[in-house]
Amino acid sequence: MTGKLTRRVAQTVALTMLFSVSAVYESVHLSAFSSAYVWMHLRAGTWILANHSVPRSGLFSQHANLPWHDASWLFDAVLAALYQLLGLRALPILLMSLKVAFAAIVFLLARAKGQSIWIAIFLSAAVQYVLGGLQPAAYVVSILLFAVELHLLVESRRSGNVRLLFWLPPLFLAWANLHIQVVAGLILMGLFVVALLVEFALRKRQAHWLSAGIQPLPLETVAIVAVVSVMATLANPYGYRLFAAVSTELYSAAAFKNFTEMASMSFRRPQDFVLMLVVMAAFLALGRKRSLELFGLMVLIVGTLVAFRIQRDSWLALLPAVAVLGGGVRWKSEIPPEESTLPQKDGAWVALLVLLVFAAAALRIPREDALTAKVAENFPVNASSYIRENHLPPPLLNAYPWGGFLAWYLPEYPVAIDTRVELYGDDILASYFTVTNGKERLEADATVANARTLILVRQSAMAKALVNLPALSAQYRLVYSDNLASVFVRR
Repeated sequence: MTGKLTRRVAQTVALTMLFSVSAVYESVHLSAFSSAYVWMHLRAGTWILANHSVPRSGLFSQHANLPWHDASWLFDAVLAALYQLLGLRALPILLMSLKVAFAAIVFLLARAKGQSIWIAIFLSAAVQYVLGGLQPAAYVVSILLFAVELHLLVESRRSGNVRLLFWLPPLFLAWANLHIQVVAGLILMGLFVVALLVEFALRKRQAHWLSAGIQPLPLETVAIVAVVSVMATLANPYGYRLFAAVSTELYSAAAFKNFTEMASMSFRRPQDFVLMLVVMAAFLALGRKRSLELFGLMVLIVGTLVAFRIQRDSWLALLPAVAVLGGGVRWKSEIPPEESTLPQKDGAWVALLVLLVFAAAALRIPREDALTAKVAENFPVNASSYIRENHLPPPLLNAYPWGGFLAWYLPEYPVAIDTRVELYGDDILASYFTVTNGKERLEADATVANARTLILVRQSAMAKALVNLPALSAQYRLVYSDNLASVFVRR
């Protein structure tokens, strides 16, 4: 009796820590304020709430004539509403909430029927470690919803309960209004349908190829759910036009060339090795099966090909690997019931403890003035205030990572560039980076050449050139500088 009680207490404590440690960490380090993406979400959401409409052109930018569809308009509006309610505290609280929800769904994904709770805890903790750099941006919602979809698909196949798939159309309806990577969910759904069709053909000829733990699903029902899910993605303010720029937004050629997050894994971080080990273990688990589990194999192969080419998308391999390991690994021939089940009462205690820890962590977030100082550690708060107070002349040239922040903090100055890759396209982005990286003269890019006020990273090559090269210092005068930013005005 004592051993059973000790085991239940240990499980409760471990689960509470699993679900809440990332929220506590965020409340201490406030990493939400280092995100370059959150500010454009906040600016766009503020505009949406004020105008009761969605953007259709390049608002907040000097390229306002270009068309722009805000694929994350619903996320932006929710973020702006939270900001109106909580101020800057909304950013870390939102990120804390997303991380708690993500930890919970990954745990469910890892804890297949009959799987050990401790293995599920270990896998979920590994995922949180690899993806520890999540930001309060719409792409995190895509990761979360991808995990939810994968869980529904895996559980429906494992149990034969087709009704679980009925949750997919509303999921896709929400997803299509939250982030453009709903296309990843559509691809996942497509792989699921293909796997079912192939397994249906194999079942007639060589049934022993199929995993014994997989239950057949009615193909007609699955097909209807898939069609309705695709149609649900069109229920957004832009309709099918939302997907016109999906390749540019997600896989821009200029992004591959200039953004480190789009590079292949360099295996210079411990997280990369953990990811590799989890994926390798998943392939090994599939290889040890005596029968074919086609859906898991297909998703894992596709996700691995993408993740190891683009480190930003590592979750596309990590989540399928967890799903495979959750249902395909057994460290014991039989797992005791106390290791594979969690009493409902204990689950309620875990939920209550996580809620209390979350509330305590949220309450320790400092006040607005302290949070503004935290923002100033990564973004040019003081330099922007100097520009506003001294009425420096537009147009503005800004450093790329600061574009979204300036659009929010300095709205009277349209930015030259920001994180909306789909708005600017490869040509504008390539020209901007070519000039600001010193590969072309300033006049080679019209936006740079026409700028009258420049706000640059103090240690950037361009800022140093404007100070040290006589030909450029004769054209631009340094009017403000701190340890983060330098502001120049054309003479």
